Amino acid sequence: MQKLTKAEEEIMQLFWDKGPALVSALIDEMPDPKPPHSSISSIVRILEKKGFVDHKTYGKTYEYFPIISKKEYSRFSLSKLVSNYFEGSVNELVSFLVKENDITLSELERIKQDLADKSSTKS
Repeated sequence: MQKLTKAEEEIMQLFWDKGPALVSALIDEMPDPKPPHSSISSIVRILEKKGFVDHKTYGKTYEYFPIISKKEYSRFSLSKLVSNYFEGSVNELVSFLVKENDITLSELERIKQDLADKSSTKS
């Protein structure tokens, strides 16, 4: 899997939120000023080459749909983040998040419970 550019990720967010769509429908969902149709069409074709979307053909119209889920890409991105910035250590990432984001005791307890629940389902 390849890392997405900011523009590609914005388009993928629309696909993940809305599902299959024509390029014109993607543009309708974007804030003003709307980008040119040709720009969004080019980005979608790049996403198709990268293996993130595919299309169905209806005459001369293409309806694109995601083939990589948001969860799959989130997992990939988080793995790259941990690898590149936290020496591959999830503990370092969690420690950083706790220190930098003023996580409350109740949030830490909830995280601890989530980890315990996950641990018990693996056993």
